[in-house]
Amino acid sequence: MLDEKLLVELSAEKQYPIFINFDLIENLEKSVFNYTKANKILLVVSEKVNKIYGGKLNFKNSIKYVLKDGERQKNLKNYQRILNFALKNKLERKDAIVAIGGGVVGDISGFVAATYLRGIDFIQIPTTLLACVDSSVGGKVGINTDFGKNMVGAFYQPKAVFCNLNFLKTLDERQFKTGLSEVIKYAFIEKSCQAGYEYNFFEFLEKNSDKILSRDEEVLAKIIKISLELKASVVAKDEKEQGLRKILNFGHTLGHAIEKVTNYKKYTHGEAVAIGMNFAISLACKKGLITEEYKNQSFELIKKYNLVGKTPKFNQKKLIDAMYSDKKVEDGKIKFILPIRKASAECLDFNPEDFY
Repeated sequence: MLDEKLLVELSAEKQYPIFINFDLIENLEKSVFNYTKANKILLVVSEKVNKIYGGKLNFKNSIKYVLKDGERQKNLKNYQRILNFALKNKLERKDAIVAIGGGVVGDISGFVAATYLRGIDFIQIPTTLLACVDSSVGGKVGINTDFGKNMVGAFYQPKAVFCNLNFLKTLDERQFKTGLSEVIKYAFIEKSCQAGYEYNFFEFLEKNSDKILSRDEEVLAKIIKISLELKASVVAKDEKEQGLRKILNFGHTLGHAIEKVTNYKKYTHGEAVAIGMNFAISLACKKGLITEEYKNQSFELIKKYNLVGKTPKFNQKKLIDAMYSDKKVEDGKIKFILPIRKASAECLDFNPEDFY
């Protein structure tokens, strides 16, 4: 039976484990209490997860807050509601918050944990592919505002991450593919992640698309493990996104803008990122950073996974304005992660006229 353990090593004193397995969901309670001394636990659970697995997630000495699904729920009002729920139930500084759900639940719960009583224990139990390979690891927590995505937040690392892949068996097809977008992202930045090992992830994803799309358990576990090893390598070298960690935003600058201008209704995060990756690849070729051959090969890889349908035309000015609201803008320059060669990418500065 699969039972992998990875370490995110930020320093000799600051590290935490990621567990990847198909263990019984009922065993999560025991696992969680191995990584916190909390007397009471606040479980923040996504509505869909609670409907399917709620009966298996009744931890001892726990209280449960059920959060509605969707990116629009990651807002200031819900942040305040969860804080008030914790205060009303008298959570203490030695207690803990456990996020059980996708990226929205993890992000907002982590922000509550980071700010409640100036910080209490936080544990991630991602239940979507996207959360498993991306948002549950690295300590980025926060909420969206009217001005943009994740504009208010903190870096706050979890005590542990439990990727129980049984949750993925009930994940709907659209959410599964939105997670694949974050997986495919790593194929374009693998060498830049400086993991010290060559996975040849681009080729692996090309050759195994049928098995991945059919959710072959062995292959699925492998792509999750590779994705997490690459992310852990980056986070260990640059926890606060001062340099290297910016490469993890490949496809995200435009992706976040698309989410914002469509009011988080039309596209999932992964769909928006897929559009963003295609744009970044095209822009890189236009700027002479990559060859036409690599551009076409890259388009084919993304197309294999049918991540998003035909992209409509967007109002260019609205998109550029949205990109200028991104938290990664510096000195009036929009930051774009572009491929520079196979499996490598760099963060480059752009002005509005560069996109016309």
